[in-house]
Amino acid sequence: MKVLLLGKTGQVGWELQRSLAPLGELVALDHESSDFHADFSEPERLAETAAAIRPDVIVNAAAHTAVDKAESEPDLARRLNATAPGVLAQAAHETGALMVHYSTDYVFDGSGQRPWREDDATGPLSVYGQTKLEGEQLVARHCPRHLILRTSWVYAARGGNFAKTMLRLAKEREQLTVIDGQFGAPTGAELLADVTAHAIVATLRDPAKAGLYHVVAGGETTWCGYARFVLAQAQAKGVTLKAGPEAVKAVPTSAFPTPARRPHNSRLDTGRFQNTFGLVLPAWEKGVSRMLEETI
Repeated sequence: MKVLLLGKTGQVGWELQRSLAPLGELVALDHESSDFHADFSEPERLAETAAAIRPDVIVNAAAHTAVDKAESEPDLARRLNATAPGVLAQAAHETGALMVHYSTDYVFDGSGQRPWREDDATGPLSVYGQTKLEGEQLVARHCPRHLILRTSWVYAARGGNFAKTMLRLAKEREQLTVIDGQFGAPTGAELLADVTAHAIVATLRDPAKAGLYHVVAGGETTWCGYARFVLAQAQAKGVTLKAGPEAVKAVPTSAFPTPARRPHNSRLDTGRFQNTFGLVLPAWEKGVSRMLEETI
């Protein structure tokens, strides 16, 4: 089996290099790759790359993820999040490949309190959400053999993340203020990569498993709850902090205005994914705890 991975240096892409390697020959690219063109700002050339490599699976982990910046550069966001995935999907269909693409909870309007299901009506609030939704639609339209995986609140041990920021600030300040009006599940890039590899193998064996799925860690929290958990874990490991979990002040979303509107409800129902692939998505606390073990 030959797998083409785009976006190899991102949080999810980095973990995918590990999880996809056992499947066969892995060709991992990013926008700086010299052997093949993989720059999503020039989508038309991505088809040439797919035609030259002729993979059995194309995994797209590249995207414009700067949510606020997308508001001021919608054309670039659309090119990276919609046009390029559409080109890849068309190329996948022409070569008979399975197309794997990641999307986001931002395709919903964030209303209500129950977890969103795959067949719920979409209603993005931002350019980022709109372009990611357009990307989903183009992938589904051009390549019936697809896995579109919506996720949220992604973090990784490698690079910066919310937990590391909270730890740094807690060492510098005696009180932290964190938003308490948005609900979701912190989801590790490692978890996403591992279940992606499993889903690919299962779908190649049974093409009926292709489709749209929600994939996030189990349970839910708020950014404030997330911060308090991180600081409590750090204290338990002997890290000296000026601000412990009790010093994290909960504030509404309006306390931190941003160019792009964030959904209040980022809960995603993962029942379809777990039932289809026979997997259990562990509680978000387990993944965060493991990440902290690696970074503290």
